[in-house]
Amino acid sequence: MELDWLAIVAATVVGMVVAGTWYGKAFTTLWSSLTGVAAADSQKASRRNMTQLLVANGMTAVGLTAGIKVTSMAVGNGSVWLALLVGFAAWLAFSASTLIQHNAFELKPPQLTMLNSAYQLVLFLGMALTIGVM
Repeated sequence: MELDWLAIVAATVVGMVVAGTWYGKAFTTLWSSLTGVAAADSQKASRRNMTQLLVANGMTAVGLTAGIKVTSMAVGNGSVWLALLVGFAAWLAFSASTLIQHNAFELKPPQLTMLNSAYQLVLFLGMALTIGVM
């Protein structure tokens, strides 16, 4: 099985754009109020966090690419819809379920869990869509 490295790079870029838009523009104030992390404090850690985010998004892109490839080979269908289904299943099985239990035991606000879980869903679907069209 050969992975499409261009799709992996493109999906990683999409992941960075989604993260920047979600937390840097659309939901900055809400996220800050739910976490108690001030914007100035968040910016201090930005360089390290952006490196971690890039690596994590790259790993997610590799995993999604492999999952989409294996699934398309197994069912004989390489459609974009199948890629989105794999992205949704990966989000549900690995991201949403883990985030929900972590946040519950750490007594984080349910609104934060919803915000972060919705971000992860958009991330996984955006990356899967990118991989599926390439």
